Amino acid sequence: MNISLSGQLARTLADSQPGSDERDRAREGLIDYFACLLPVQLGLIQDSGLAPLCAVFPAARSTENHALQLGYMSHALDFDDYHATFRGHPTTVVLSTLLALLGDQPGSAAEDFLDAYIVGVELAGRLGKAIGTRHYAAGLHSTATLGVIAATGAACRLLRLTHEQTEIALGLAATQASGLRAQFGSAAKALHAGLAARGAVNSVELARAGFAAQRHGVLEAFLATLGYGVERPGDLLAGWGAPWRIIAPGLEFKRYPTCGGTHSAAEAAFVLRERLGADLDALQHIEVSFPPGADTAANITAPVNGVQARFSLEYVIADALLNGAISLQRYGEEPVDTQIAALAARVRRVPDPTAPADELDPERRFHRVTLFMVDGTSHSHCVTRLETAAAPTDVLAKLRTNLRSLPEARLAAISADLQLADDAALHRLASLISCQ
Repeated sequence: MNISLSGQLARTLADSQPGSDERDRAREGLIDYFACLLPVQLGLIQDSGLAPLCAVFPAARSTENHALQLGYMSHALDFDDYHATFRGHPTTVVLSTLLALLGDQPGSAAEDFLDAYIVGVELAGRLGKAIGTRHYAAGLHSTATLGVIAATGAACRLLRLTHEQTEIALGLAATQASGLRAQFGSAAKALHAGLAARGAVNSVELARAGFAAQRHGVLEAFLATLGYGVERPGDLLAGWGAPWRIIAPGLEFKRYPTCGGTHSAAEAAFVLRERLGADLDALQHIEVSFPPGADTAANITAPVNGVQARFSLEYVIADALLNGAISLQRYGEEPVDTQIAALAARVRRVPDPTAPADELDPERRFHRVTLFMVDGTSHSHCVTRLETAAAPTDVLAKLRTNLRSLPEARLAAISADLQLADDAALHRLASLISCQ
């Protein structure tokens, strides 16, 4: 009898053995996660969606509600890491699930926790390859739809579920997968991450309790239904961990609190600002070109507040030109800055028909920003997505910047624990974000 895809994956999840390099990268991911989570959880940055979420789903009531809150808070700023093959944000879902489950696992070792996280990122990247290119283009949010399965796989590894339990959990996760890109620019985008983490917790808890669900054929059905004809099921397991997806293509740690689809445009604008100076009086209009479809995520042209502005190519380019930086403080819930908005209104999107469609080859994405001056001259600069991804991000510096209002001693203690030098550090971190 042939082993189903779920059966093969269950065995792979249990048998995988990450190494020290992968664990070092996982520690970086953990630091970045806390840099995004704690400003919201500690109230350093206000988020109006958090209070109603906590009121309706109090974390102290259940592990799944805790996972829901952690997923929401860690994605609320849209500052958390991104994975190119996954085409979404794996860490927010995977770590929110694992950290919520630690409350029931007081003896968990730091190394086992890191390995479960690495396995979850691997599964996220593998799911991105297996689902094909049309899933995201069709309007589905991979962080939610693929994230719930990836996080469930990570949780199965951490909890050491049996192969049979893992098969059931993966199938339950797949049947809960949902999330629409139509929610981008609202608090519901962050809610997607929370719902995926909650779904992962529910899936493993039901499987451990002996819930009767299909063991076979569910992942195959998921890929066939939501792959829209270009799914590649064989890519789910082929070459697993060689190299590990947390290493290559690796986690991309954001340097700016906006949609990743705006970052190379911002960096092109930074170069032009430095080249021409901050005086934009002689500027007539701006064009931004990119491969067809490369603005699918950053699709809001006239944002009314900072949350929507995270997904506006026009606003981010204008901000970069005017201020030479993309500051978290300008991308909250307050109305957009009128000066930035006025310049953003002069930005035109001009897809480049000579470039391959983004759906076909997202690795070749670029943004070319061109400034047209009143004297008839123009100035242009192009930055590719690969150039943006290759530039290093200092996640510890990001943590310190985002938490700069905390007392230095407290910040130093958090930073030290995030190195996960021992098991006790892991459980102190879990206590730090325990149910309120």
